[in-house]
Amino acid sequence: MSSNLRKIGILGSTGSIGINSLEVIKNLNRNGFNIRITFLTSNNRIDLLAKQVDELHPETVFIQNQQKANEFRKNYNFKKCKIFNNFSEFLKYLRECDTDIVINSLVGINGLIPTVELIKSGKNIALANKESLVVAGKLINELLHIHKTKLYPIDSEHSAIMQCLTGEKRETVVKIFLTASGGPFRTKTIGEMSNVTVDEALNHPNWNMGNKITIDSASMMNKGLEVIEAKWLFNLDPEQIEVLIHPQSIIHSMVEFRDGSIKAQLGLPDMKIPIQYALTYPDRIISDFPKIDFRNLKELTFEQPDFSKFKCLKLAFATLRNGGSYPIVLNAANEEAVKLFLNFKIKFTEIPEIIQNELDKHNYVNNFELEDIIKIDNFVRLNIKKLYN
Repeated sequence: MSSNLRKIGILGSTGSIGINSLEVIKNLNRNGFNIRITFLTSNNRIDLLAKQVDELHPETVFIQNQQKANEFRKNYNFKKCKIFNNFSEFLKYLRECDTDIVINSLVGINGLIPTVELIKSGKNIALANKESLVVAGKLINELLHIHKTKLYPIDSEHSAIMQCLTGEKRETVVKIFLTASGGPFRTKTIGEMSNVTVDEALNHPNWNMGNKITIDSASMMNKGLEVIEAKWLFNLDPEQIEVLIHPQSIIHSMVEFRDGSIKAQLGLPDMKIPIQYALTYPDRIISDFPKIDFRNLKELTFEQPDFSKFKCLKLAFATLRNGGSYPIVLNAANEEAVKLFLNFKIKFTEIPEIIQNELDKHNYVNNFELEDIIKIDNFVRLNIKKLYN
């Protein structure tokens, strides 16, 4: 793959994954690659975007926020860089642009339509947008097959599973173990969690992520979404997926095989390694990223998740077993509930209550297309906004 890896686009270049991706690309260029950035996108962080454009010279940028796009045009003069702020026009560009692989690090349902359009246009994707597979896993797998494109996971857990499965026969897999740090509330009681603050929920012990993903990690919905993702990425039954709390975040996930062997992938809690692996699969390229020093590792411990405390994880497993359109509802309700919590309108423990309420009201649908997904997603969001705004 390395000989063909020349042009990369990044959806969400000013977020945590996007910033790490650019560090990875610099590392690859130091090690014999000649990568050109075709496009970058951002929503609000135009000053950082301007620095990225000045350094990397992409042919195109997309700024979703109209006001920020106007400020970008006014404050910066990049004559050779085309600036989009119309989503439909940018989608047309995505379909037509000459790009070898696209990093989709958008957060939330906003990443779904670009994922679908990129696959249809024959472009490979390095995927960090969980929601694409959560709400449309069956559809995306069908499109990947039809259009002969590849999807490489960036999440450290799914990258770990992919690495453990390399060279193995899928029929020999008994189960996978997705590890989770347990977030900032791993040791809190149910009673204590009812009074946690936004700042406490955003204080993750191991990872530096955006607000939405950090709140999802605190509620363990992030792991729940990864459970649903894993089903579609690796063609697994719900019973083949287990979650283990691993506070040190050194073992990123494991695979158990029918002979009793278990393979694990280890690394420091740093997104650069899974990002680089997704961009260079199946090659392993030299990096100067920090490495594990086993002499300094005091312990690796594991715990069962407390489903009575982390109700979002329990809901995700139930949603996966029920299938159909339920994951669409789960995702939409969670996104809206997280916004409410971040805006100080609900308690942290109300997040799973809102999700459960929407799941209970939902009329199950088994077969659906992209348009149906968007309709269900919008319907759930409107329901919640009517109740809380």
